[in-house]
Amino acid sequence: MPSGISFLSFINQLTHNLPFTLIVLVNIGVILVNGWTDAANSIATCIGTRSMRPAAAIFMSSIFNFLGVFVMTIFNATVAETIYNMVDFRGSTNDALAALFAAMVSIVIWAVAAWFFGINTSESHALIAGVSGAAIALQGGFSGINGSEWMKVIYGLAMSTVLGFAFGYVVAKATEFICKNMNRGKTTSFFKGAQIVSAAGMSFMHGAQDGQKFMGVFMLGMFLSMGKTDEVFSIPIWLMILCSVVISLGTAIGGYKIIKKMGLDIVKLEKYQGFAVDFASTLSLFLTSIWGIPVSTSHMKATAIIGVGASKRLSAINWRQVREIALAWVLTFPGCGLIGYGMSLLFIRLY
Repeated sequence: MPSGISFLSFINQLTHNLPFTLIVLVNIGVILVNGWTDAANSIATCIGTRSMRPAAAIFMSSIFNFLGVFVMTIFNATVAETIYNMVDFRGSTNDALAALFAAMVSIVIWAVAAWFFGINTSESHALIAGVSGAAIALQGGFSGINGSEWMKVIYGLAMSTVLGFAFGYVVAKATEFICKNMNRGKTTSFFKGAQIVSAAGMSFMHGAQDGQKFMGVFMLGMFLSMGKTDEVFSIPIWLMILCSVVISLGTAIGGYKIIKKMGLDIVKLEKYQGFAVDFASTLSLFLTSIWGIPVSTSHMKATAIIGVGASKRLSAINWRQVREIALAWVLTFPGCGLIGYGMSLLFIRLY
């Protein structure tokens, strides 16, 4: 573990460095918002098929989000490292901290507005867009973006669309084929339990993906405040615990608007189909996490739902809801990126 990133060093910076303190507080706010928006997707289908009651599902999701952040980061922190290396915040420490603070504020604004209107936007996309816009403002151009690392975001967009849809379709079809001659009552009971397990896995992988993204930004803020921009990247245990707890708390607060849109409005699902959605999403998120590719858990879950819906028939999908979600994804990158860019220029000038 690199020197200067101990918990005591963190507390010292927190109590003596106001810009860093503001970044930490806003970052925690963003993680909390992620818990009650993106994390809600993990349990949306489980609730939509009535396999679990909302309160029990939220409690379960909180626990497995915690475990996902903590356990996955210990074994594989490549997603966090990708986020850390994606942008260039070198230069004036004061300007860099002001830009990073502005990026986090822009994410909060975008996320809260989306949650208020019940729009299934992605905190992952907002994080990447806001931080990228701030880096461009700080460096005065696209030199603030590390193209090779940012390409992983593009790969993630493509993979989350293809993998989610394909796995959702295949798992649903395979399940129907295997169970076609089985007793309907027994299979329904089995898939009720199976969906609870797969929803727990989805919550685990949400923590593994999204928790790492925010820890990457957390590390960037700490290195900037300590003047250690060339420090070896290594996530301390205390930071894993902190992010785990905050995401879990956000999930416990609940995201019922998002749950309704994702679990009830896109397509009506039976219990075996809910299992197919969560299993497909979990598998897709596991693969992309191992490969170090940052993806949106919201995007992955939605495309898996569409894939399962398509396995029935295309008319079973509520395409109006799909268009609304797709529009939110399309708008997030330019929208949150421009907010991050504009606020960074303002904060750098004010600071």
